[in-house]
Amino acid sequence: MHPKVAPDVIFGQGDEGFQPLVDYDESGNGGKSCLAHWDYRDPRGLLCLVEELRLLYIEYQKKLVEKVDDARLKFEISTVLAKEGIEVSVVSSTGRSDEVKFAVPLLDLDLKMMVPGCPWKLPQKIHLQAIFPVSSSYLSVPSAPGLKLTSTPDLKSFFSVDGVKLPAWVDGMCMAEYIPTLEEDLKVVDASASIGCRRRFIEALAPAFGRPLEADPRFFAGKPQFFPFRGFYFVIPLQFPKQQPILSNSQGIPITSSPKNSYPWSPRWEVTEMAERNL
Repeated sequence: MHPKVAPDVIFGQGDEGFQPLVDYDESGNGGKSCLAHWDYRDPRGLLCLVEELRLLYIEYQKKLVEKVDDARLKFEISTVLAKEGIEVSVVSSTGRSDEVKFAVPLLDLDLKMMVPGCPWKLPQKIHLQAIFPVSSSYLSVPSAPGLKLTSTPDLKSFFSVDGVKLPAWVDGMCMAEYIPTLEEDLKVVDASASIGCRRRFIEALAPAFGRPLEADPRFFAGKPQFFPFRGFYFVIPLQFPKQQPILSNSQGIPITSSPKNSYPWSPRWEVTEMAERNL
């Protein structure tokens, strides 16, 4: 072990063509790499190296994808590759035809700024993952790509992509047509508005009870539970204010003496009126 020496980096099988440091030297830009001025005392040194290699690898994969002999993929690349933040890669498997994987960031929004008081330190993103099989032959009706939504882990407590029903991929469609439809269906803005409304409702409850209320600390992204009065608490659904709060006892068993939705409720009320009517 030589901690003062810069680390060696080994890439997996199939990435033999990825030699960023050799390319740096051949272009006369070797001094640009963080390895050229490696300082073992810098706590960010390794992170900077990983970030540098990641960006270079993204560009390397883009060049590989651009060389793929597939008319459909060439069209997809020409229409979406300019989108900021998109990543593409060639996936090779033994015994199967190659595939091209797209990771397309959705929603040109700063999701972190949409949720006041959220604990996120890093940007939160939702991506559409689309996998296209590589085919050199012409197909009059190409098959639909494999589609999947992914998101950063912290975002799942605010908006779960697992339950989103993806729009159908129509024959002859391309990603440039599909993505706007998908973004419209995500309703992330509505989810953000619901979080803000739940927070205001909780704030309106506190003065009425004259003491602080206990709540799920994850900025009301799940189902906040409150213990404000004589052993009972409110469970506020994610669909609040469209769905009204559920009153439960301290053991979490729904009250059976009265239906859960028997009291007057309107999502159009101001939060102060909602709080007063719940009392």
